[in-house]
Amino acid sequence: MGNILVVDDDEQVLDVVSEMLRMDGHEVVTAGNGGEALNKFRCADYDLVITDLIMPDMEGLETITELRAQKEAIPIIAMSGGGRVGPMDYLETARFIGAAETLAKPFTRNELVQAVSRLI
Repeated sequence: MGNILVVDDDEQVLDVVSEMLRMDGHEVVTAGNGGEALNKFRCADYDLVITDLIMPDMEGLETITELRAQKEAIPIIAMSGGGRVGPMDYLETARFIGAAETLAKPFTRNELVQAVSRLI
């Protein structure tokens, strides 16, 4: 299975997504924001990154751009519950800048597992 970096500023989301992935046999490392994620990304080899889009400090779109600059071929799943404009606008933008898959929160374990399976 894969080594996956999960990025979200909400600890509950990190815990739930990480547990879903671990139940599917993946190794999971978490980060609470984009800056932390980039530091962890530089120090290890990941098969996939799953990132929230709306976060303080460094938002997900900027994180995706930086990840792509470091390793262009890394598969990325963007997830979002939206904000003032709703999740679909953010997710569409994420796909445009390089996310291979998108998930609108809340999503099911099955949706997550299927998206991950398509990428690793």
